[in-house]
Amino acid sequence: MQNFSEFERRIGITFSDTSLLKKALTHSSYVNEHPRQHLEHNERLEFLGDAVLELVVTAYLFSEYPQKPEGELTSFRAALVNANTLGHLADGLHMDKYLLLSHGAKKDPVRARLFILANAFEALVGAIYLDRGYESAANFIKTHLLPYMEEVLAHRLWQDAKSLFQERAQEHVNITPTYEVIHEEGPDHEKHFVVGVFLEDERIAQGEGPSKQEAQQQAAAHALEIKGWTHI
Repeated sequence: MQNFSEFERRIGITFSDTSLLKKALTHSSYVNEHPRQHLEHNERLEFLGDAVLELVVTAYLFSEYPQKPEGELTSFRAALVNANTLGHLADGLHMDKYLLLSHGAKKDPVRARLFILANAFEALVGAIYLDRGYESAANFIKTHLLPYMEEVLAHRLWQDAKSLFQERAQEHVNITPTYEVIHEEGPDHEKHFVVGVFLEDERIAQGEGPSKQEAQQQAAAHALEIKGWTHI
């Protein structure tokens, strides 16, 4: 059995039931590649962790920003719990080093791997909740995720990236951005899209995701950074 004690030390949590941690770090592709090991993948834990994340973040935002309306709080929450944020947090915790993936999944593009890491982060939260209870899961989220709220506010990451990029493009160069699918792959139930964002004929950036809409948002977010239009 893989030794996850180093990862436990990294996150500051020791599991009573280490099988929960292993399950959180087991991707479905690994289970399919190793059927004789009779492992469970992390998708059910991901489902649970997503709910715990949403509750903790919602309670935090409700308490910290009493003057903000519901719509703005919803945007704040979306910026905190989206795949891009969670994937980068998981990467910062070096979850990639401990994640059980198939050989094929290990060769996926960086952006696709980021989604896998984001899902694993949610599964980890679910595993902590089951093993240590709500308070431990909430403390983990408060330690690793909630400090990112400063960056969300500083760079207006809570605002819809497509809308903000269109606003900035029209303001600075008087051009309305367009989006084009550069590449798509995978079966209908598991598509992966690569989308480019253009100002007239110039491709400014590209993004990836499981839907065209999410890939467009990623492309717009990258374009804002490239153009230096993230600040007010």
